[in-house]
Amino acid sequence: MRETSTGAFVHESAYVDDGAALGAGTRVWHFCHVMGGAEIGESCSLGQNVVVMPKVRLGKNVKVQNNVSLYEGVICEDDVFLGPSMVFTNVYNPRSHISRKHEYRETLVRRGASIGANATIVCGNTLGEYAFVGAGAVVTRDVPSYAMVVGVPARLVGWVCQCGEKLPLLARVPESARAECESCGARYAGGGEGIVPISVL
Repeated sequence: MRETSTGAFVHESAYVDDGAALGAGTRVWHFCHVMGGAEIGESCSLGQNVVVMPKVRLGKNVKVQNNVSLYEGVICEDDVFLGPSMVFTNVYNPRSHISRKHEYRETLVRRGASIGANATIVCGNTLGEYAFVGAGAVVTRDVPSYAMVVGVPARLVGWVCQCGEKLPLLARVPESARAECESCGARYAGGGEGIVPISVL
């Protein structure tokens, strides 16, 4: 791997176009293409065969597994995990014979969220902090923070801790509900349309 002037590392088979920004400690692996105008934060990892389009923004410590394409309009905050071959879209109703570049919809993945292998995120939606999208799910609407969603279309099946373990809470959470993570001891309460942390490690 070759080291860039910003302290990123790029494999010899990868292309990083002029105008792309790579943070210190970021690693770009085999056969990737990072286009000009993309912004990638510190300590990120782009696995084999990843494409990052212009105007994509990744925060710090984002892990992008093999065969993921990040299209214009995708924004990932810090500590996001994108599983192998998961899919983003950026146009809601694509047609080959109609240009819709002016209709790109933003997709926001909030801090700490994880998206499983082969999941699809339909554009224009927001995944909340520490949300967990199961493998193969198709997300067609916003996902609340700490929510676990699975299926086609994705549906809410429970709640997860910041550490990624499932919490002992039903999908519909009353505000009086309380739960503690059996793995790390973090505590949560019902709040609004989901859950909120009381104390996290």
